[in-house]
Amino acid sequence: MPTRTQIFQVSTLYGAATLAAALDAGQFGPPSDSRRILLVCNNASVPETSPGLDEMRGYDRIAARFDTVISWNEAIRPYHPNGWGPRAEETVLWQRAFRLAWGLGEGPVELALESIQVNPARALAAIFSESPLHVYADGLMSYGPTRNKLPVSLGCRIRRVLHLDLVPGLRPMLLSEFDVEPELVPADAMRKVLGEIAGSADGERQLTEVVAQAPTAVLLGQYLAALGILTAEEEEDLHIRMLRGAARAGHTSVLFKPHPTAPARYSEALDAAAAQAGVRLTTMNTPLLAETLFERCAPTLVVGCFSTAMLTAAAYYGIPVARVGTGPLLDRLTPYENSNRVPLTIVDHLVPDLELHAADGVPALPDTAPDTLAPLVRTVGYCMQSRLHPRLRAEAEAWLRERLDSSTQHYFKRRRLGKLSLPGGSVQGAAVLLRRTARRTRAGLGF
Repeated sequence: MPTRTQIFQVSTLYGAATLAAALDAGQFGPPSDSRRILLVCNNASVPETSPGLDEMRGYDRIAARFDTVISWNEAIRPYHPNGWGPRAEETVLWQRAFRLAWGLGEGPVELALESIQVNPARALAAIFSESPLHVYADGLMSYGPTRNKLPVSLGCRIRRVLHLDLVPGLRPMLLSEFDVEPELVPADAMRKVLGEIAGSADGERQLTEVVAQAPTAVLLGQYLAALGILTAEEEEDLHIRMLRGAARAGHTSVLFKPHPTAPARYSEALDAAAAQAGVRLTTMNTPLLAETLFERCAPTLVVGCFSTAMLTAAAYYGIPVARVGTGPLLDRLTPYENSNRVPLTIVDHLVPDLELHAADGVPALPDTAPDTLAPLVRTVGYCMQSRLHPRLRAEAEAWLRERLDSSTQHYFKRRRLGKLSLPGGSVQGAAVLLRRTARRTRAGLGF
């Protein structure tokens, strides 16, 4: 009977697949050594009206790898997972309560958490305050800096960052301020799990119909309006541009995979654009991973803005991918330290622009990241979180001095560079820095 318990917190099927692949690869030890709990969170704004992880096709295959499945939403009801965390003086009581409710006994507990900067991961880390932490990252954000400054008492407990090799050759920045080592989840293990999930969709009526229509292009919606980055009308236009680009590239059977929270009118606008372009369009409303569509439909093109699924298509399925609309988004994204900035930067730098390549064909991505990508990501990461990465300043200064020009300016804000006294910065940004320094100096002198 194992005395150790491993708790795996998860909120998405893609994240759950990442954990399953790590388990299959032996990265959490033999299953006989620990009791494994899958702690499922529904982080939607209104969880009661949004489909949960357990409603996704393929969830059962993932859940079978664990000894117990527990709902975090039920455990902390009526609180919301994103908004609730224990008060410092209550953490001991909460741990006792969960040990009793979940049958943990008095044995050691390990936590595998996603998004360590925010709840529910922060809440769990606080409650099980003596537990070692393993952070897993299932998307492109792992290549960017940690979103917020974490307490040293938390950072020193993190053993590793498990991540997928979505951009071969690029090293994650996440938690590197604590010298936490990244660890790759093997690609063959992840591809096997994605195949399992796709197999669980056998007999799904809409998927069967889609496969029969043999779509050659898949469009990925992201619902950026929900993040306040675009208006609903602008996002609708972004999807239409994806469709028209695919049509110009010669695709006459196209599949649109909307974001689960996207409004229905998005697909209605696409239907009209498809009819005008002479394209047969199918909108996938069934709760399936985009990767299931890559597995079952074998498209020859995947189009998106900066979705992680684009890089999954390229890295795991060898499908050419193309982007639409990343340039304006880099300019619109606020604040500069927004954690979507590095995913946007990677896709903009690495993935071909569909509207430029539609006529002559979209090239496949290289097997490894170009030499230009890692220095760019580190420089952007430094500008986002300079206080977390002071050791990167000299490299950032050199890069900006040598590489900042009209082709790279859109990755940076001149005002931001000025605030950091970096090459290419604006006078206004430098003036803000001087005023702040003066205020701090006066405050320190007691004026």
